[in-house]
Amino acid sequence: MSYRCVSQKVAQAIDAELMSSSGAFSIDQLMELAGLSVAQAVQKSFDNSKLPNVLVCVGPGNNGGDGLVAARHLHHFGFKPSVYYPKQPDKELYQRLLTQCKNLEIPIYDKLQQSIDLIETSHVLLDALFGFSFKGEVREPYKEIIQIFEKTSKPIVSVDVPSGWDVDIGPNQHVQFQPDVLVSLTAPKPCSNHFKGRKHFLGGRFVPSTLAKKFDFDVPDFPGGEQVVELKRE
Repeated sequence: MSYRCVSQKVAQAIDAELMSSSGAFSIDQLMELAGLSVAQAVQKSFDNSKLPNVLVCVGPGNNGGDGLVAARHLHHFGFKPSVYYPKQPDKELYQRLLTQCKNLEIPIYDKLQQSIDLIETSHVLLDALFGFSFKGEVREPYKEIIQIFEKTSKPIVSVDVPSGWDVDIGPNQHVQFQPDVLVSLTAPKPCSNHFKGRKHFLGGRFVPSTLAKKFDFDVPDFPGGEQVVELKRE
């Protein structure tokens, strides 16, 4: 089955409706469900007995919040996550998510240059820097990790949109890396048509069918207790 993509504008409208009085979701709930979906996609893609070390690269907004939630779940799934979080907002929501990770003794770093090489010691890189609202060029302190994404041979898992890609157009003159795994949330974005990696998952087992019908996108049949489905290429 081919799933309909939703544009940046429509994705923003869907989120607004989910968090409206009629949708009744809180941002905390949506992050929790998104992060759980991402963690499950990682679990389905990598053997934690062989590739346990996941470096979760966290941005300053909601996509980064998804990454913090994913790090917590990955810990409980038997992986060994670390978090690279160069700009840590003071907002209570993000501080609570960060504290939850610290309580599990998940290592938190605000710089890539450490006594250990964070990239070299990681088996998987989780890209939770920027989501569908991102526009423009990537700036420091994130430019450094994006440049690493461009060069690394490590598998990358991107949350919803590969960071730095144009959500509607895809790779651009500044950012062209291809993740190994893409986890689309709620509905695929148009940039996913340019994804050439190994696995493409869709997460969002919380979307009412009435909302999907209103915004003209598809809600997949999630088997059993699964939080993601793998989208097969046509």
